[in-house]
Amino acid sequence: MSPRYIFFLILGVDTLILLFQTSQLSISYSEAKLLYGEPSFLQILIKISLHLFGQNDFGLRFVMILFHLLSAILMYKISAEYIKSHRNRLWLLVVFILLPGVVSAAVIVNTAGMLLFGLLLFVYLQKHLKQKYLNALLFTYSLIDISFAYLFLALSVYYIMQGQKKLFVYMLGLYGLTSYLYGFEVGGFPTGHFLDTIGVYSAIFTPIIFIYIFYALYRRYFSSQTDIIWYISTVVLLLSLILSFRQRLPLEHFAPYIILALPLAAQTFISSYRVRLKQYRTKYRIIFILSFVFLILNTLIVFFNKELYRIIDKPSQHFAYDTNVAKELALALKDKNINCITTEKKMQLRLKFYSITKCKKILLHQLPIATLSDSNVTIRYNDRVVYKANVTKINNQ
Repeated sequence: MSPRYIFFLILGVDTLILLFQTSQLSISYSEAKLLYGEPSFLQILIKISLHLFGQNDFGLRFVMILFHLLSAILMYKISAEYIKSHRNRLWLLVVFILLPGVVSAAVIVNTAGMLLFGLLLFVYLQKHLKQKYLNALLFTYSLIDISFAYLFLALSVYYIMQGQKKLFVYMLGLYGLTSYLYGFEVGGFPTGHFLDTIGVYSAIFTPIIFIYIFYALYRRYFSSQTDIIWYISTVVLLLSLILSFRQRLPLEHFAPYIILALPLAAQTFISSYRVRLKQYRTKYRIIFILSFVFLILNTLIVFFNKELYRIIDKPSQHFAYDTNVAKELALALKDKNINCITTEKKMQLRLKFYSITKCKKILLHQLPIATLSDSNVTIRYNDRVVYKANVTKINNQ
């Protein structure tokens, strides 16, 4: 089969899976805060999407799915410079799509998906556009989100190492502009988040792939195979590890920079594999197979996360609990002809998306799962109770 057909088949299957996953999720509190909170570029895009597709989960997540698909296309195109074989580039595309961090960024509304697309777009265009147009693009990035500030720091290191002093000063200027517009604080006392950061990175990439990316960046430094992607990924990775000694980091602002290094890691892996005789390639096959198995397992766990409620004692400890319940709760309330309630802050904001407004005449009080008392509203997944609440009408007379 032609690589072109396989490429579109991969994207097609990926799209169908993401659309299915979208139907299984509820809006989370962090997503609701982004949608109803302070204005931002991403909020504007989401509201445009909701205006076009209606107030529903597809409209909420369409922009993220679009960013994801465009990022996959850009990753495939960028990898052509590092991997000549179409077959190997398709394998890299599959690995990219299956990365836990990429999967979550494709359906969860936050800046990670937008940042990843922006980084890949810059890397791709820097080979095809004149510097003045790239400077205009980077200036636009400085107005969009604080997470692009780390790109300007990394590029300032890259340009000073290339002896381009004007661009170095320009990058520092963009960093200063972004920090001024959005605020950027680094401080506090050491709080021991370094190991937490390593753990989260391992979860985002799977441990084997994260370790290999780190190894590939380290190896390329000593072999003098450093390019703009290497500088961006390495500078931001080291910066995140250093900052993690002092504070807990929003890793959705850092992980996309490390994902950018996938083509470098793939090139290193393929080169190491090919220079060895067949009888010495076994460990590389094992590494690849184990990595792929971990990716598949992680993806299955993410997409079929509701099955885990069967074995978790406390549903609230489920890793995806924050993206569950709200939609089903809204439907249950509407079945009782209830369109407005007063409840705790987080659920109140989430229910707003599903047209359950706030009013003082009806109270919704969540109950402990283990309680034996009757509840007006019960949410179940696979016959397992995950949410209980009582609805009480207040008589103001």
